[in-house]
Amino acid sequence: MRKRATVIAGAGLLAALLVSAAAVAADAKKEETGKQLAYNNKKGNCLACHAMPSMPDAQQPGNSGPPLIAMSARFPDKKALYDRVYDEMAFNPNTVMPPFGKHLLLSQDELNKVVDFIYGL
Repeated sequence: MRKRATVIAGAGLLAALLVSAAAVAADAKKEETGKQLAYNNKKGNCLACHAMPSMPDAQQPGNSGPPLIAMSARFPDKKALYDRVYDEMAFNPNTVMPPFGKHLLLSQDELNKVVDFIYGL
């Protein structure tokens, strides 16, 4: 009887681990790319203010911010671009751009993804 209880408990543990692994895999699939974050109006929302001329699917962009074009030429040091997205107010106190990193609007991982995406424009 004890052996059977151990087998049943082991099977229950295995089932729980499989469900947990499936949940982790599902979460990994849900992770947004830098482009998805930049387009997401609840996250980066770059299109609210910036045009992205090289992105034909960037529909109805705003024009209150500079166009996101030739970013690696404009910011040869990627860290400088990161710093701008993290907290533009440190460079321009009158900006309307939200400080995405300083105010934790984006996680560190999300911020890096958005900067990587923008840097490639």
